[in-house]
Amino acid sequence: MRIDLAFGKTGVEAELPEGYNYQVLEARSAKGLDDPALALEQGMDSPIGCPSITEMARGKKTAAISVCDITRPAPNKQVLPPLLRRLEAAGIPREGITILIATGLHRPATDAEILEIVGADIAAAYRIVNHHAKVLAEHTYLGDTSTGTPVHIDTRFIEAELHITLGFIEPHLMLGYSGGRKLIAPGLAAQETIKVLHSPKFMRDARAVESSIADNPLHRELLEISGMARHDFMIDVALTRDRRIAGVFAGKPVQAHAAGVELVSKVLLELLDEPVDAVITTCAGYPLDLTFYQAVKGVTAASHIVKPGGKILIVAECAEGPGAPEFCEMIKRFSTDVAFLDHVKDNPVVVDQWQLEKLALVTTKKKLLFYTPGMPAEYHPFLWGPSFAKIEDAIAALTADLKPGARVAVIPEGPYVLAKVAEPVLA
Repeated sequence: MRIDLAFGKTGVEAELPEGYNYQVLEARSAKGLDDPALALEQGMDSPIGCPSITEMARGKKTAAISVCDITRPAPNKQVLPPLLRRLEAAGIPREGITILIATGLHRPATDAEILEIVGADIAAAYRIVNHHAKVLAEHTYLGDTSTGTPVHIDTRFIEAELHITLGFIEPHLMLGYSGGRKLIAPGLAAQETIKVLHSPKFMRDARAVESSIADNPLHRELLEISGMARHDFMIDVALTRDRRIAGVFAGKPVQAHAAGVELVSKVLLELLDEPVDAVITTCAGYPLDLTFYQAVKGVTAASHIVKPGGKILIVAECAEGPGAPEFCEMIKRFSTDVAFLDHVKDNPVVVDQWQLEKLALVTTKKKLLFYTPGMPAEYHPFLWGPSFAKIEDAIAALTADLKPGARVAVIPEGPYVLAKVAEPVLA
């Protein structure tokens, strides 16, 4: 059996050996909108829970717009033009509009990436700036949340009169779903805020996982922070498998985001009758599998359907290697997942430990294998599982000790599939 897996920009073809019960979990999505441009216009003019963006902009002289960085395929080039037209028509001068790349603790976007994120025309005509989480002086302290998180948000966003975010909604390994409040924190937050949000206090909470919203403590924390930052208006979209717009959710942030989550959760959910013995998964290809840091999302998303002690093979290009310098250093510090978890439990939070913590919470219960060719060989001994130079060797190792007829799930587009095991029906 041959199957195409999302991998980098081109994909990779894999040959699956006979003798096993394969279940291919394709990414589901709503049907692409016939006229996404019209839907965007209508969303801005008749939003959920608040006046139109034009009305909200009247009488104001400045606006800040938070947009996703290069690791997220948000359709900013479609969303920004009608939004910017409305802001200027309402009286906000072009020089009063700032577009912030919500990097969180990711690296700044390059000039070439800014062109990809917003388009050449907008890049040439508007003020586009990167967020710098490690420069505390560029942030405004807004106080602490009710649970004690110090809130420092990019001053350029806070000082604007109108605060807008653009994003898209998909499952997220900690927050339940992306979008909305995430474009403020961690997107525009200082590392002093981000570290607390990604501490074991939240990371080890069983409710801080994919598709968990209603009772997710991290989701509640970010809603409180976005309220403190005066999050006025959001425009989020749902995307199809080929990244066309399938839904537009614009308006008052809490209500609009909830509407988007409701649609996305209904569309994406794939229920299995029982856990599988093994999974072959990805991080959905470019841009999500640019780094090993991002590839962890493919692992955590697949982990929910694998039986204890089962295997997960992650297939991700990782063309930019592990990720940020702090993450690179951390990978090499701990030879075992248990040692890492023990260390971070009681020590001050350091940058990027949360992603490795989420990975360790999986590897302590499941067996992980890696086909991540962009990861330099020096990191292979520290990956808490074997790494392979060829995908065929990785698949052979995955199936080597499986019994004939073992159940193997294949997830070509990784975290774009929301898979769970159905709860047993009680008689």
